[in-house]
Amino acid sequence: MKTMRMANQTTVTEFFFVGLTSDLKTRFVLFGMFVIVYSITLTGNVIILMLIWLDPQLHTPMYFFLSNLSFVDICYTTTVLPQLLTNLWFPKKTISFAGCGVQIYFFFGLAITECILLAIMAYDRFVAICYPLRYTLMMNQKVCIKLALSAWLFGFLFAMVHVINTLHMPYCGPNVINHFSCDIVVLLKLVCADTHINEIIVFVIAVLILLCPFSFILITYVHILITILKIRSTQGRSKAFSTCASHMTVVALFYGTAMFMYMRPGVSHSPDQDKMISLFYSIVTPMFNPMIYSLRNKEVKGALVKVLQRCNVCHGT
Repeated sequence: MKTMRMANQTTVTEFFFVGLTSDLKTRFVLFGMFVIVYSITLTGNVIILMLIWLDPQLHTPMYFFLSNLSFVDICYTTTVLPQLLTNLWFPKKTISFAGCGVQIYFFFGLAITECILLAIMAYDRFVAICYPLRYTLMMNQKVCIKLALSAWLFGFLFAMVHVINTLHMPYCGPNVINHFSCDIVVLLKLVCADTHINEIIVFVIAVLILLCPFSFILITYVHILITILKIRSTQGRSKAFSTCASHMTVVALFYGTAMFMYMRPGVSHSPDQDKMISLFYSIVTPMFNPMIYSLRNKEVKGALVKVLQRCNVCHGT
């Protein structure tokens, strides 16, 4: 249990990152790798957004939520990767106290929004497959907009709770973050006071934001699976499985790593392990999302072919 430091100690105004490595050659190699990862993430998600906007056939609830997910992934990665690239390139790895708060707010706001969006997307597939005749009524434009707005609203409201819970605590030294970005789990280790209540709050929010939506997704997919198995047509069954497989892959990647990070006891956290897990769900997963949806989705691939054909016609004329 941490004890309160003396009142005359200096309050922390900035933090120093340990980063991923101190070896110069390794840092430059990682810098090149992450520049490529960031470029792929931005390009893939921008292409998804562009295709959904250009192709009228993709103006459906499923792709409306997918466009929200792609936009979240662009912003989500941008809250972490530019800071990581800066730390890898420059020897001084610092961030102001206020800057750390802003990074936490947007990182967790976008992460929680993604959690809720994935649950909404599961509900969309549930209605489409289990109640196809009522789909257009149940998932009309107003309903979709309200669901998407609720995901963004709740995401950033819960993120504010995280910011207040973490940054209102006294930081009087040390100010070295053994991570590549500001993370609640790591920051609480630097607080010069008892953080037991704060850790409980983090765990409770993790249960609400991770376990509850994940349980909801599993329940909806049990119903979806039962409905799919009742479909007599092999082609219809294959199409239903295909539309759900991409979403379930993204859910497994994102929820699996996030729950492992934030739903473990505090004593089981290893700095190096935490860095690897954080890299996966904050950088690798957003890069894979557009690949998973585009490579497994005939409609997205068809829309891409149409756009490329238009470009060829334009260049030909």
